[in-house]
Amino acid sequence: MFQIIGVVLLFGLVFGSFLMSGGNLGVIIEAAPHELMAILGAGVASYLISNSMGVIKATGGGFGKIFKGPKWKASDYTDLLSLLFVLTKMMKTKGVIAVESHIEKPAESTIFSKYPKIMKDHFATDFICDTLRMMTMNLENPHQVEDCMERQLEKHHHEGLGPAGALQSLADALPALGIVAAVLGIIKTMGAITQPPEILGQMIGSALVGTFLGVFLAYGLVGPMAARLKAVVDEEAAFYHIIRSVLVAHLHGNAAQISVEIGRGVVPSSSQPSFAALEESLTNMPAEAA
Repeated sequence: MFQIIGVVLLFGLVFGSFLMSGGNLGVIIEAAPHELMAILGAGVASYLISNSMGVIKATGGGFGKIFKGPKWKASDYTDLLSLLFVLTKMMKTKGVIAVESHIEKPAESTIFSKYPKIMKDHFATDFICDTLRMMTMNLENPHQVEDCMERQLEKHHHEGLGPAGALQSLADALPALGIVAAVLGIIKTMGAITQPPEILGQMIGSALVGTFLGVFLAYGLVGPMAARLKAVVDEEAAFYHIIRSVLVAHLHGNAAQISVEIGRGVVPSSSQPSFAALEESLTNMPAEAA
């Protein structure tokens, strides 16, 4: 919502101030189509050249994140902590073998099925199941497990930041591409140097529209979008760090309630459930946790 308001304010205030100062939008409107063709065309081409197909495809979903924000809401963090509580308590009371059937086929698990949104995130489900599977294989050294989980998180986060980095590179390139469009306009103007001053002035003004659009798009739209996308990806990454914190705390021998409380401390402040709210959620556990 705020992003849409920001875009409206951007265009309204920039072009409104231009009109209030006596500017004529006709020059910009007339020059914009071919200037944008040169700037955005070169920008899209450079984007395709410099990025892999995976990053290009992910950028489409990235635009949705820019306007919708992080996919994980406050209730999702509570669900994650509840899920981890069930699993860690089961391992404490029945041993790691008790969770084997749940981690081998999470889609058929009576525990995972209670949290469908988490199940839809393949990385979150695989991250939990793969880590617990290592525990069933007697890898119970907390430092080794934490190191392994941290490397997985770093790889996943690095890949998730690909679209944001690509957009930022595009934002960095747009001012220069605007200059390219402006130079082409100046070349065209110099070829008509014998024309009257009023025609030359209009041609130079059209050429300068290219510089304006390049800078405007870079610092007004694409750059802020890249920064917003990076912030969203960073916030979503906290969801997976909670998994690491809870499971490592479990390996250190803590009770399920303590492990989950350690994980609650990692939840972003805007979505962090209170101690009482989490306790209330933990009272409605499936029978497997008993």
